Amino acid sequence: MARFFGRYEHSLDPKGRVILPAKFRAAFEHGGYLTQFRDRCLALWTPEDFDKQMTQMEAAAESGRSERNLARLWAQGTQEVDVDKQGRIAIPQYLREFARLDGDVLVNGAITRVELWSPVVWEEKVAPAEAVLTEDEEDDI
Repeated sequence: MARFFGRYEHSLDPKGRVILPAKFRAAFEHGGYLTQFRDRCLALWTPEDFDKQMTQMEAAAESGRSERNLARLWAQGTQEVDVDKQGRIAIPQYLREFARLDGDVLVNGAITRVELWSPVVWEEKVAPAEAVLTEDEEDDI
C-alpha cells in the first residue's frame, strides 16, 4: 500500500501538465485516477486506493439522494491518468477549473493519495489550520 508525504511546488506547463515528484512516481507506474476532491483540490489515487474509494462511493450511493448525487459528481469528475516519460500527468481543463489551477501547483502527499492544490486555495482553506501547530501551550492555561 502506497503512502505519500511531503510538499512540492511545481507549475503547469502550457499543455496543462504537472510534474509528479520522482518520489511518488513508482506508485503510479500502472497509471492512476485523478478526481475532484474536498476543499477544491484534486486527488490522485493509485489504482488500488481508487478501488477502495469506488467501493465506498457505491455503498454511499445506496444511502440517499444527496449521497447518490455526490457519487455521480465524483464519478463524472474522475479521469484516468498516466505518468509520461518526463514524470508529468495531464490534467484535463475541467479539473483544472474545478481546482482553480492556473500556473503554480502544490503537489502534496496526503497519506493515501496525492493532492494537487492551487496555492491560493490552499491558503484560504488549509493554511489557517497551521495556527494550531504554532499556538503556545501556555496560552491555554
